[in-house]
This record gives sequence, structure tokens and C-alpha cells, in this order.
Amino acid sequence: MTAPSPAPAKVVLKPKRARPLFAGHPWVFAQSIGRIDGSPEPGDEVVVVSHEGAFVARGLYNPASAIRVRLYRWDDAPLDAPFWAARLESAVRLRRDVLKLDAGNSAYRLVFSEGDALSGLTVDRYDRWLVVLFSSLALLRRRDAILDALRELTAAEGILARPDRAVAKEEGLDVGDVRIVGTLPDAITVVENGLSYQVDVLQGQKTGFYCDQRDNRRAVARYCEGKRVLDLFSFTGGFALNAARHGGAASVLAVDSSAPALAAARANARINAIANVDFEQGDVPRVLERLRAAGERFDVVICDPPKYAGHARDLAPALGAYARLNRAAVGVLAADGVLATCSCSGLVDRNAFRDVLADVAEQARRPVQILEQRGQGADHPVAAPCPETDYLKCFIARVGG
Repeated sequence: MTAPSPAPAKVVLKPKRARPLFAGHPWVFAQSIGRIDGSPEPGDEVVVVSHEGAFVARGLYNPASAIRVRLYRWDDAPLDAPFWAARLESAVRLRRDVLKLDAGNSAYRLVFSEGDALSGLTVDRYDRWLVVLFSSLALLRRRDAILDALRELTAAEGILARPDRAVAKEEGLDVGDVRIVGTLPDAITVVENGLSYQVDVLQGQKTGFYCDQRDNRRAVARYCEGKRVLDLFSFTGGFALNAARHGGAASVLAVDSSAPALAAARANARINAIANVDFEQGDVPRVLERLRAAGERFDVVICDPPKYAGHARDLAPALGAYARLNRAAVGVLAADGVLATCSCSGLVDRNAFRDVLADVAEQARRPVQILEQRGQGADHPVAAPCPETDYLKCFIARVGG
């Protein structure tokens, strides 16, 4: 007879720390914990209770992380293999049955971490292949069950699973712990908005492509007809190619500091037979300074920088960096030009990012009219109890003379 599993350790919260967790927020930070009854090991399942002893949720423990416990279910039942399979199946159904994204050669986010109540797990689908990023030590230790469920649910020909390099040190992850299930090609061709892209899932940033900007790339293109366009932080050319093909831009200059990213962007331009995009490798602030000094002006400027704020301590410097970048971008923007500016920093909320544009208007002494306030695509759903999942801001604005 199999002995019953021992009861999980109990994490007792400090007073007045349980309310957002009762509401469904999935992160228990170290400073919210009053005591731990038991001796959980890294990755162990734990039960979280309020200061008064009321059950809150079940989660997974990591003593090395600032997020000491990630919560997954708010009923007192185990986090076993059937649970993970059911949660993954819910994410797959959303994309397949509701969003209708499950088409050949498509690229989309299949699992969006906290947005799909799977904190610490990101899965992107590229045609018949999956790229899985683990940003949680506890979930990485359940990798086999998760990958088995994903393959059964999607019939993927191959899966690349690896730790998220961005948080590996904080979570205690080994960046070299990479697993490939099935077969994986050197490059995968996907189609988004009628444009073809080659995705390098092995060497590219994150999972190789940024699916979250799909709708925004097409939206910004609508402002580019007959215009001279500057695309900053172009990566593999998503905004630039949409502006040229769908927007009918007269010309596009795409700038990025990464030589491999620009090589991929040039290849994508060739694949799509787009000839009116020029590519320049360089540090964006320096390129903007050179363009301004030369008197260059663009009708549309697109800014899609990397994340500036990864931690709360980064918030003030990040807001300063966004302000400097957007002031410099406006410095090369023609009168009544369009600025499409983005922030993927979840810690920078929409009001704060709007304040950045207000600062730009004041410093540049040019009126700024926000025309559209956009976010990530629907395959990156926002969990209502977790505002951090509403991370992507894309503001499209007209800037007067």
C-alpha cells in the first residue's frame, strides 16, 4: 500500500497581506511572509494561509526568489500532473477556439504566464514547433509533465524548452539546462499579417520573435502611407516591413544595435520582396543625435525599446530613459508627424507612460495628441487580479509643429 504524501508546508502571511492573494494575484513576496510552518525544499508545493489561518491558495516555493511563492490554485487540492494538463488545455482552447489563431505557419503566444494562471511559464508557437521558457525553478522541476501535456495537446513536431535567461540568476536557474523534444529546424518560417518571417528560436532574443506586437504593427502601418518612416529598435523588422508593405510608406529607415537582428531583418525584407527599407546598425540615442544634427526629419517615428524596468528599483531611472528617448524621437519628427511609442515594462503603468508624453510635450514645446492607446495582442490576456500582466503600452500620437 502506497503511503500518503506528506502534508505540504504552510506559509503564514503577515497581517494585512492576504487581500490581493484572496483576489487571485499569484505572487507572494518574501516580505509578506510572517513564518513558515515546516521545511519546504526549493520547488516544493506549499499551502498559503492568512495571518488568521484562513486558507488562501496552493503554490510552489522558491527560497531564492523575491517571489517566494507562486500561486496556482485557490481550492485546497494538489498541484499534480492532471492539474497542469488541465490548465494548459485551457490556454490552448483560448487560442484555438476563441481567438482562432491556430492556423498553419502562424506565430502566437500559447501560454502567457500569469495571464493564463501559469506563473513562470511562457510558450510561443511557431507553426508546428513550440518554444518554452521557464522563469520559475519550481515549474522547471515539473518540466517533464508540462512538456508531455503540451505535446499531447498541440501535436507539436518539436519543443525547445529552456530557462528564461532574464531571470535565471534570481530564480536559481541553470541557463544551460536546455531540452529539445522531437525535431527542431534551424529556422522556422512564420506568417504574420501576410508577411513572412524567419524565426531563429535557438539564438534569437527571448523565444525568437515578439508576437505581442502583431496588432500594433498593423495599426501603426495605417499612418505610414506615402510617409518617410523611422523605425527604432527594429529587431527583425516587424514594424518596418508592415509600414512598407501594408502602410505604403515611401521609405523606411530601420535602426537596431544588434547585427544578428538586422541580418534577420534584411533577410525578411528579401523574403517579402520589400526594397524600400534601409537598415542601419547603431546605438539608437546616438543615431537620433546624428539625424537631428543633420536636419533629418521623418513623418512617422516608431519607438519599441527593450524593457527598461525589470524591478521596482528601476522604475524612476526607466521613466527618465523613456522621457529622453521620446524627446529625442520628437526631435527628428516633422510637424504634425506621428509618434508610435511603446513600453514593455510592466512596472510602468499607462498613466506613468502617458505622463512621459506630457513631459515630452512640455520640453519640446510641441502639442502631443494621443490618437490610440493600445496594448498586447489577445494571445497575451490580462489577468484582472494581476495588473502586471497589462505590460505592453503602445501609444500612437500626433505631434504638432
